[in-house]
Amino acid sequence: MPGDLSVSVREVTTGLGFTYNGDLRTATASIVKVDIVIALLLRAQREKRALTASERTLAEKAIRISDNDAAGALWNEIGGASGLASANRRLGLRDTIPGGGGAWGATTTGAADQVRLLAALTSNRSALHASGRRYLRKLMADVTSEQAWGVSAAAGDGAQVALKNGWLPREIHDGRWTVNSIGLIRDAGRLFLVAAVSERDSTLEKGIAAVEHACASVVAALARATSSGRASQR
Repeated sequence: MPGDLSVSVREVTTGLGFTYNGDLRTATASIVKVDIVIALLLRAQREKRALTASERTLAEKAIRISDNDAAGALWNEIGGASGLASANRRLGLRDTIPGGGGAWGATTTGAADQVRLLAALTSNRSALHASGRRYLRKLMADVTSEQAWGVSAAAGDGAQVALKNGWLPREIHDGRWTVNSIGLIRDAGRLFLVAAVSERDSTLEKGIAAVEHACASVVAALARATSSGRASQR
């Protein structure tokens, strides 16, 4: 039995976007680490200060190597679920519900909401200042090579990719896998915001393959639409 999957993509210049199976809500697993670091940056921004050396070390570990202990420390620092919820209200997220207690990976979300989160890393209208946006995009562009799957499958030769992935076998699904990927693709003068979330995959490998196929297919279709001039502002 195959898993369930949702994918959402937006091309920034034209505003053209597409979402498949938009009602699906899954656990974030480690993609929430992007959200946690944004919450950290917003807190520092509110306090009119730069990140401390310790905060930078934790943020870099959480994003580049998906370190869970680092994410847990940052989760506590931002105030846990209430701190993440507060940040998400500022970011305009609609469907992301923080996990309870220390269960940051049990945060639930939808693909379209993750595209809204990615927009906070690219838009001049974002609540997050430009320096914070650049900092986090740089971390996402430098994830360790063995974790650079997912959204990257949709990137052409010479494209720039910044991403974060999450993967988790879940007891409530009898050990089947939740596999997610979010990221940015800059290619031929266009910027794509891409998110794919899935659950109930029988293996991690099958989940990755499904996410990569979905990302590549949808980005290719949107690229053809924008190239042909059929895209319109929304």
